Amino acid sequence: MKAEIITIGDEILIGQIIDTNSAWIAEQFNLSGIEIYQITSVHDEKEHILEALKNAEEKVDLVILTGGLGPTKDDITKHVLCEYFNTKMVFHEPTFEHIKQRFKNRNIDLNRLNRDQALVPESCSVLPNKVGTAPGMWFEKNDTLFVSVPGVPFEMKYLVENELLPRLQNNGKTKAIFHKTVQTQGLPESMLAQRIEKWENSLPKNMKLAYLPNPMSVRLRLSTMGSDLNELKRQVQDEIERLKQLIPDHIFGFDNETLAEVIGRMLLEKGQTLAVAESCTGGYISHLITSISGSSGWYKGGVTAYSNEIKQHLLGVSAELLENHGAVSEQVVRKMAEGVRRKMNSDFSVATSGIAGPTGGTEEKPVGTVWIAVATPDKTVAEKFVFGDNRERNIIRSSQTALQLLRRSIINQ
Repeated sequence: MKAEIITIGDEILIGQIIDTNSAWIAEQFNLSGIEIYQITSVHDEKEHILEALKNAEEKVDLVILTGGLGPTKDDITKHVLCEYFNTKMVFHEPTFEHIKQRFKNRNIDLNRLNRDQALVPESCSVLPNKVGTAPGMWFEKNDTLFVSVPGVPFEMKYLVENELLPRLQNNGKTKAIFHKTVQTQGLPESMLAQRIEKWENSLPKNMKLAYLPNPMSVRLRLSTMGSDLNELKRQVQDEIERLKQLIPDHIFGFDNETLAEVIGRMLLEKGQTLAVAESCTGGYISHLITSISGSSGWYKGGVTAYSNEIKQHLLGVSAELLENHGAVSEQVVRKMAEGVRRKMNSDFSVATSGIAGPTGGTEEKPVGTVWIAVATPDKTVAEKFVFGDNRERNIIRSSQTALQLLRRSIINQ
């Protein structure tokens, strides 16, 4: 089943509000096996709405409209729908009784505008809105379904979850669909695609792979559709097991898991702790860690050693090392990791020192050069990375790469 979402309202087109409704509907439809063909935003204008309805009817099986069902004059959706379906407005008594009860419960007087919300196009099936006063409306024309719901997010969500999707499922209009996202780190999108090309080309015909890169990771989303959800899950899991054989060091989690969450779980299982020493990342690693609920159970703390003075006084980096090798060096970042581990009395530590940019680079150490070290109970490892010239992305990538190096060290411990 193909669907189009039509959002109605000048406030969206002038940027006064963000259209979060479409994103939510698209996610819910996708989970039900309904393909979103197009998302359209239109003005509170009759001709614009009529044109959008006509165009959608020619292309999709389901049209869902949001907005324009309020009690004021600028809410014209119901009147436009009457014209489109060549019908008239009628009074819907059950809706009016619901509105009266809501106002009575709130001790609010009912006026004419509120009463008029019980007016609906005669040819529609009314979808009761138990959390608001504007009902949803279901129309059928030729082979296309049209559903109109309020633009108020919590009312829209109620009607989609409790009225629209159950009706579609009962009518056999939806299919089973399953998504699984594999979180990877350490390989750019192009290198990752090259590494897994044969695997990707051999995926089952009913399975799609999407690359979803961002500065934190490259996510691989596997999607499959069919009639048996359990079979779809088995298919996807089989392919993930094959993928693990190709890039075992780069997969760190699944779906919405973060590296910090994965590391925290690993440390909790081992009863071990972590400390952090940051220079170029400026506390961003600590931010990622402390964003996780319960991180106090395994995270001891961190030092943002931005200046050489702090590196010396708090982390025990010698002036001689700084003079001979510079702050952005393997020797210094090793000492930073060992110093914070010792000071915090933790089992593991991670340290960063680099040139985030856009200034500060040299021919020998260009902008984006970052040294990362991890100290474990047995040894200290350090690696050099060269990222780009964007300061914000360098901070994010350095932090995420540091956590990935830490994860591998914990595994190998």
